[in-house]
Amino acid sequence: MSRIGKKIIILPAKTEIKVSDGSVSVKGPLGELLRVLHPGLEVKVSGNEVSVHPKKLTLESRALWGTYASHITNMVSGVNKPFEKKLILEGIGFKSEVKDDKVILALGFSHLVIVPIPEGLEVTAEKNVITITGPDKEAVGQFASRLRSLKKPEPYKGKGMRYQGEIIKRKQGKKLV
Repeated sequence: MSRIGKKIIILPAKTEIKVSDGSVSVKGPLGELLRVLHPGLEVKVSGNEVSVHPKKLTLESRALWGTYASHITNMVSGVNKPFEKKLILEGIGFKSEVKDDKVILALGFSHLVIVPIPEGLEVTAEKNVITITGPDKEAVGQFASRLRSLKKPEPYKGKGMRYQGEIIKRKQGKKLV
C-alpha cells in the first residue's frame, strides 16, 4: 500500500479538477495543466477532495499509485503558486541574458549558446542568476537541468552553472613538494 497514494489531496479555492477519457486536467488562477493517466489507476473527485486508487492491485499499479498521486498534488500546487528554480552562473566572462523567447549564454566557448524557452515557462536573468518559474514542476526542472548541463560546475574553482543551494565538492590542486 502506498503511503503517498492513500493521502487525500485537498483542492484550494479557485481550483477545478476534471477527470475524463483517461486524463486529468487541473485548472487554477495560473493556468491549466493536463496529464494522461495510467489505465490501471482511477481518480475520484468528491467536493474539494481528490483521491487516487488502483483499479487492480498489480505490481505495476502499486508502483505507479504514489507517483500519480504526487503528480496530481504538484499540478494542484503549480496552478496556484508557480514552481521556481534558480541557477547561479560563476566564472569570469560568463554572462546570461533573456531576449524574446531565448536565453543567450556566454559560457567561455568561442560562440554564444542560444537556448529557446519552452512554452509556459518564464525565465529572467539578473547579473549571474537565472530564475525559471512556471506552473509545471517537471517542465521547470527539465529546463533548469538542460541549462545546467551546458556548463556543469568544475571541481577545482567551481566555475560553471549550479543550482542555488547546491554544494560543489572541491578538489585540492597540485601540491608543491
